Amino acid sequence: MILVQTTVESADQAERLAADLVNKRLAACVSIGSEVRSVYPWQGQVETAREIPLLIKSCPEQLAALKAAFADLHPYDVPELLVLEVADGSPAYLEWARTWMTE
Repeated sequence: MILVQTTVESADQAERLAADLVNKRLAACVSIGSEVRSVYPWQGQVETAREIPLLIKSCPEQLAALKAAFADLHPYDVPELLVLEVADGSPAYLEWARTWMTE
């Protein structure tokens, strides 16, 4: 299992991206967090923005397709896409997630 972290501008964008990824079976679950403030450099300036974080639960076999989907579905020019490997977890949850993405 992998966890993929990203952010978007709004709750509407978060809902759309989450639904698309789950409907395409690229994610078993997407947790949409509360608004955060991000500070980052962009085009030579330091920017501050309000963003919505998403935590995407997926499997390594779906990573290439997930990256391709980000190119089509993610609203940012340079979307955050950080991948964390899951070392362990509830066997029942891991099986449920894998079943959803591989059926």
